[in-house]
Amino acid sequence: MSIAQNQLRDYVVYESGGQNRAESTVLLHCTHSNLQARMFEIRLDRHMTVGSVKEKLRCHVGTGSAYMHLTLLDEYGQVVADMLNEELKLGYFSPNDGWTIHITDLDPYSLSAGGGLEDVSLVQKYEISEEDYAKRENNFRNWKASKKQADPSWTFQREIKAAQDRQRMKLDPTYVPEPPKAPITDDEHMADLAEKITVGNRCQVNPGGKRGTVQYVGKIAAIAPGWWVGVQYDEPVGKNDGSVKSTRLFSCPPKYGGFLRPDKVEVGDFPEEDLLGSEEEEET
Repeated sequence: MSIAQNQLRDYVVYESGGQNRAESTVLLHCTHSNLQARMFEIRLDRHMTVGSVKEKLRCHVGTGSAYMHLTLLDEYGQVVADMLNEELKLGYFSPNDGWTIHITDLDPYSLSAGGGLEDVSLVQKYEISEEDYAKRENNFRNWKASKKQADPSWTFQREIKAAQDRQRMKLDPTYVPEPPKAPITDDEHMADLAEKITVGNRCQVNPGGKRGTVQYVGKIAAIAPGWWVGVQYDEPVGKNDGSVKSTRLFSCPPKYGGFLRPDKVEVGDFPEEDLLGSEEEEET
């Protein structure tokens, strides 16, 4: 490794908890009988009594201190001691950094029991029937239909952009919003660029410089008029698996496919990047 890489490694692995740390401080993990979440490096003092440790842990897990049974585990998960005497100090058990205090919740009415604090499926959700929703005059569905009836080319994205422009003009009277782009109606849109692209070409998609292989060149009425290029990326940076609105145009793994206008696709000598190989070269 170079000097710079060694310095970076030292910075990353440096134990920040060591800053302004008293000799009696110990960093212990915490687990709970009713919770899947694990709390890491809770700062405790060896002079604290077991009772005061319970009070501090109560703020993390919500279990009342009177209903806690604490068990101290070493770094291998082996039981060191059951911390039953609340008058004993934590240092009596000689804990080391990285050990774990496991809390057994003895409260028969605990809110965390059975996933009560973690399982969102247990939360009662508001639901409305299709019939009741349709009876509402000012629902989103009716509003969207009225917008479409007034302007067949209307989209929700354009509505958001218009609202953002209005808000910005209030804050900045000199702001002039860009006029909306006219919808593409030419069925041969970008045909001259598409004819220079062939299935099997290696390519680079811009902006972003994502690389891949051309898998489709043609029209896709389901998206918009004009010509499109289907690309299978080398990495999972796409949006689909080669299909658009239930129409399959080519096959690739999920998140590896994308469809773009020909002006976004540059064909040429774009080999698949060997990320591991480049890292090895930097280390030699």
